[in-house]
Amino acid sequence: MSSSLNEYPLSLKTMYDIAEFIIRAAKAIKPEQANKMISELENFYRNNRNGKVLVMGAGRSGLVGRAFAMRLLHLGFNSYVLGETIVPAIGKNDLVIAISGSGRTKLILTAAEAAREAGAKLIAITSYYDSPLAKIADVVVEIPGRTKYSQNEDYFARQILGITEPLAPLGTLFEDTTQIFLDGVVAELMIRLKKTEEDLRLIHANIEL
Repeated sequence: MSSSLNEYPLSLKTMYDIAEFIIRAAKAIKPEQANKMISELENFYRNNRNGKVLVMGAGRSGLVGRAFAMRLLHLGFNSYVLGETIVPAIGKNDLVIAISGSGRTKLILTAAEAAREAGAKLIAITSYYDSPLAKIADVVVEIPGRTKYSQNEDYFARQILGITEPLAPLGTLFEDTTQIFLDGVVAELMIRLKKTEEDLRLIHANIEL
């Protein structure tokens, strides 16, 4: 860390540390994995415009997923978020994107398995290529962030038991990095699909709370 930051409050130093981690993560993410995910989305848009994209994640990963699903909607995809009341049936012409740092969150793993059984393609975003979620996925993108497992790997089990350390900070790195990565995916999709900011604005909600 720069010596000029020594007098900064911990909150700002933490921002710097997270930003540094994301830069390192950008160098560590495998380009072929990122390209495969983006190409899958591009081909889906061009060849399956009536298909549905379902994004899923638990906890903060779910919030990251919601933000990505919103941008996909702005790009012209039929995107939905698991847990919403208006999610339609998912089938063989559809695409599911599952976000789980551990790749073991039971709710997400169960939903992903159901999507695969229904014939949908599955993209997994996780820190572990050998996780149960990654093993059933058609496309895997490894996002650094989690460095070790807890004895209670399931997100909801951790919440019930009140376990926050050390998973909260490790989860934060995964979630923050995934958010930035998915923003990068949107930027490249805009170029590949020849979308402008005005195109996105036309689909953006015009009635907001």
